[in-house]
Amino acid sequence: MKHEDIKRIFEGYFEKYKKTEGDRTAWSAVWLEATKEGVLELNMTKCPKGTTFKIFVNKKKEAQISGWNAFFETMPEIAGKYPGLYDEQRIFSEMEFVI
Repeated sequence: MKHEDIKRIFEGYFEKYKKTEGDRTAWSAVWLEATKEGVLELNMTKCPKGTTFKIFVNKKKEAQISGWNAFFETMPEIAGKYPGLYDEQRIFSEMEFVI
């Protein structure tokens, strides 16, 4: 899947499902993907400092990164470390379906 499509879909999902972090300056949306390989959690947070992603695998934080470029650089590493867990075609097709 193209990076532009992933960004468009995740941004659309964020706009529909975001929740405030308390002080209304930070907003987050979480996608949870449960498979037989484990559980992947993609957390997108936006605040005045920018966009941050927290990636959890089986409730353990694997990465906290800033910006889309870092997201696209990090996710192949996660996919390599946890085969079968991060399938961007499946994840972002499902995410697009719910928006």
